[in-house]
Amino acid sequence: MSKRETYEAKATAMLEPICKANGVEIYDVEYVNEAGEWYLRAYIDKEGGVTIEDCEAVSRAFSDALDADDFIDDAYYLEVSSPGLGRTLKKDSHLEKSIGMEVELKTYKPIDKVKEFSGILKGFTATDITIETDAGEKTFNRSDIALIKLALDL
Repeated sequence: MSKRETYEAKATAMLEPICKANGVEIYDVEYVNEAGEWYLRAYIDKEGGVTIEDCEAVSRAFSDALDADDFIDDAYYLEVSSPGLGRTLKKDSHLEKSIGMEVELKTYKPIDKVKEFSGILKGFTATDITIETDAGEKTFNRSDIALIKLALDL
């Protein structure tokens, strides 16, 4: 496991009881380097959406737990937030909750000269994702998908 994966797994395990105690669930945890700075980001969610108070409570408890364990060698910024309306669908659990919803999908390489697609998420397997587009049902290999996220209804 890479350092990033190790940190994310340990942070997720540490975050689980904190989220449970605060009535929220973990949506995702990521440890990323952006412009030379490290960020540990925890995305939390709950039915009806999270509030700033939810984020603050989880952030304080998580920060205390991270300070006590001190397993991350790098200097980093801690961020706790909602995954947002246009949330990225990274895990099967994210896809499962999003079946029947409108998604935007981007591929690494053009498919019929197009890299961006939108439609209703119909289903998925370990190897593919199916959406219903205006032109009909379209199935994509998961390995061809660069990004899939909920579409913003503005």
